[in-house]
Order: sequence, then structure tokens, then C-alpha cells
Amino acid sequence: MSLQTELESIAGALVSPGKGILAADESNATMGKRLESVGVSNTAENRLGFRELLFTAPGFSEHISGVILYDETLRQTAASGRAVPELLKSLGAIPGIKVDTGAKELSDAPGEKITEGLDGLRERLQEYHKLGARFAKWRAVIEIDASRPSDYCLNVNAHALGRYAKLCQETGIVPIVEPEVLMDGDHDLARCYDVTERALHIVFRSLYEQRVLLEGMLLKPNMVIAGMKCPRQASVDEVASETLRCLLRTTPAAVGGIAFLSGGQSDALATAHLNRMNQLAPRAPWKLSFSYGRALQAAALKTWRGQASAAAAAQQAFALRAKLNSLATAGDYKPEMESAA
Repeated sequence: MSLQTELESIAGALVSPGKGILAADESNATMGKRLESVGVSNTAENRLGFRELLFTAPGFSEHISGVILYDETLRQTAASGRAVPELLKSLGAIPGIKVDTGAKELSDAPGEKITEGLDGLRERLQEYHKLGARFAKWRAVIEIDASRPSDYCLNVNAHALGRYAKLCQETGIVPIVEPEVLMDGDHDLARCYDVTERALHIVFRSLYEQRVLLEGMLLKPNMVIAGMKCPRQASVDEVASETLRCLLRTTPAAVGGIAFLSGGQSDALATAHLNRMNQLAPRAPWKLSFSYGRALQAAALKTWRGQASAAAAAQQAFALRAKLNSLATAGDYKPEMESAA
């Protein structure tokens, strides 16, 4: 199998019908905050324990195509004695890995960020491939206010995304390209649309210039949505139609698939938006799926709270959330399903 064929095959499998990606790549510090919010101490054992609870939930393989892991988790051993990547493969999920090292202050651009991690990335990718990872993620952070983002910020982040993506493909790893326009702030839907459209145009120009194989990558975009502090929140129909309009104007048909981030939306709202997009665009040139973290995990975490006696109930909560998002990839989700037991 040629490298191009292998990349296209992996990208296609990640957005196969009815499936999406579980983002379980929180840093130890971020995961610690979530564990501590439910009274669980932030230890390597507890971080793995919660994630393994998700991986082994009933119906996991029916709805989850791949899992983005953090470096620590990729190297850990599950309770069964298997390495975590081997456990995931045995469950029918593709192991992935977060490879950026986080967003830092962008020089000479107050309030803007640049994602770092390109130094030594080729060697890290080679190691991750040996450990079993077959796709990766890199997140650029784009903030909105009256003057941001600057073209400077968009261009340097797009260049980093392009460089990362090319290095991934060179190594046989499918890159997930994630330019996230944040929901923070009081901007309205139209402002989010304008920024997202501009960001995606610049990102795809960079990907083209750096010879990235579009068929062998996935896009992980934000939805076009008003800021959390905006007094008028758009309807599900408005978010879905504006997001689709933006993608159709910016994203080449050759892209292997689109897996949305949830970006701070509630569990149900992220599902409803995805569902409506699939209803509005049954013939879109790409599969529209999900790559959710908190929007898949939150209910399970609140149910579990570190208690072994609550593990089965937590798995059921995760399984329901995964199933509802699976249905949304076909436009078959209904809000009344939220109350299903």
C-alpha cells in the first residue's frame, strides 16, 4: 500500500458512517482540574482509570472511530496488561496523539497566541508511529474582539499547521488540522463567520503551499456561533446554515473529512448543531462528524466521581452521549432522545 493510499484509508476510517472521534488528549493539568471538580485527585492512575472507563463502555466501537491521546496515555498500560494503543485497536478504534505543546503569547501581538511544538516534531512523530499512533492533532487558538485576530496571527498559525500536517504525512500519520476560533467574548454570529472564513482561507492556502495531501487529512473546525457573552444567541438553524455556508466557501472538496470541535457548547447543543448540518447538507462533499472532548466526557465524569460503584452508570452516560452524536452524523438525532436511559 502506498503512503498516499494509507493516509486516505485512515482519514476515511476516522469519519466512517455513524462514527466520530473521542478527544481524550487533555494535558495532565487540564485533566487534573476536571478530576478535582468531582473530588478525584489528579494522579496518573486516576487519569488513566477514567479514560479506560470510557474506552471500555458498551457500544464504544459502534460510535467511536478513533481516540486522541495525550503523550502520557499513549505510553500507559491498561488494566488488562495491554498498552493503551493496543487496547484501542482491539476495540476497533484508531489511536491518535496530540503533538502540539500548547499556545503561547505571540511576539509583538498583545493578546494573541501562537501554538508551539515544531521543534523536534519529526522525531517525535516517528516515535509516536512506532507506539501505534496513526493520526495526530494540532490546535491553533484564535481569539476575537474588536481588533483581533490580526492577519499576522492567522498567518503564523496557518504556517505552523501546514508544517505540522506535512511532517505528519511524511511519517504515515493523518493530521487533524484544528484552527479554533474561540467562543469567548461578546461577538455575534456574523463576526464569528467573518473571522472563521478568513482563517480557513489562510489555512488552506498554507496547506496548499506546503504540499499537504488534502485527501489524507481531516479538518477540525469550530462551528460558526456567537460568543458566550453575546446577548443574542443564534438558533440551531442559524448556526448550522452559517457553518455550512462558511465551509462550502473555504474548504476544498478533496479534504478527507470534517470533525467538528464542540468548543464549550453544552453536550446537547453540540449534538443538535451537528445533526442539523447533516440534515441541511446530505450531499456535502465531505463527511460531517465530531471530535468532541468535554461534550462526550462531562456526563460520565459527573456520574463516576471516582467511585467504582458508579462505573457502570458512568459508562452508560458516555455510551448514550456517543450514540446521540452518532445519530447526529446521519441527521437522525431528536432532542427527546436526551432523556433516554
